[in-house]
Amino acid sequence: MKILVINGPNLNMLGKREPDIYGRETYADLVSFIQSAALEAGVEAEIFQSNHEGEIVTKIQEAWGEKDGIVINPAAYTHTSVAILDALKAVSLPAVEVHISDVTKREEFRQISYARLACVKTFMGLGFEGYRRAILYLKEQFGV
Repeated sequence: MKILVINGPNLNMLGKREPDIYGRETYADLVSFIQSAALEAGVEAEIFQSNHEGEIVTKIQEAWGEKDGIVINPAAYTHTSVAILDALKAVSLPAVEVHISDVTKREEFRQISYARLACVKTFMGLGFEGYRRAILYLKEQFGV
């Protein structure tokens, strides 16, 4: 099984950005965690991060016919991007939304998730563990 793991804006700043919310581990730590989780699950994972909405949309589109599923942490674009929602819908791949923090316990504007409308499952508030659960969910529900 091949999956695409997408991380949105500011996740490259993990460890520096609001450590009380996102923790002190770095983006490199997250990439290592995802790689280990994918290896343990027997899944091939391509990991991508961008601060640019259009690049994320393009990456989602490129997954069509190449990947079996998507794990996506749209970060701030969760609450604003119809373009990412439309891209997820266009490729029709099973997608799982992940958030390091529990967005339901945060600001009012974070209660909206456009991406979730195209996702089969959401994991939030579990830190990096949410990525492992998303990978395992895709494998168990949609794997070969």
